Amino acid sequence: MTTDTERTRRFNELAEAYSADLYRYAMWISGNDALAKDLVQETFLRAWRALDSLKDVAAAKSWLITILRREFARTFERKVPPFTDFEKVVIVDNDELEPDESTERDLLRQGILKLDPKYRDPLLLQAIFGHSCAEISEQLGITKSAVMTQLFRAREKLKVQLQKDGVTGNVHELF
Repeated sequence: MTTDTERTRRFNELAEAYSADLYRYAMWISGNDALAKDLVQETFLRAWRALDSLKDVAAAKSWLITILRREFARTFERKVPPFTDFEKVVIVDNDELEPDESTERDLLRQGILKLDPKYRDPLLLQAIFGHSCAEISEQLGITKSAVMTQLFRAREKLKVQLQKDGVTGNVHELF
């Protein structure tokens, strides 16, 4: 049994070590600064409550990312979409992007976000956090070979998506 001081110290160490990584991941999956900050805050709140269940400090990052991913999924459970009269909706034709909006980085990010979560999550965990296939396998609860397959397919789907979106140059160099 740990004392309150030890528990607080342990939590503060986790928060210091992983808050930037959690925020970066939250921004990737949500695309919204305020929501990303809320997700990180909720993640740490849940982590504080369940801190005693974390037995292996080496698994803390994976544990926190899993909490954040589940918290992001919960936002959709609580969200009630606004209803709009379809006759008042104006559809803008955005076939051609403005020059300042057409950076490869933005297109790459948009392409990744368009991927099915089955492919997007392993790709983000590898590209953003640098997790190995074994770590991704553990976090997502799938086999290592499934992770490798999903990463390969994610890259292939992303290449096709980027080519559709008009990324010029050699798309293969991005990977």
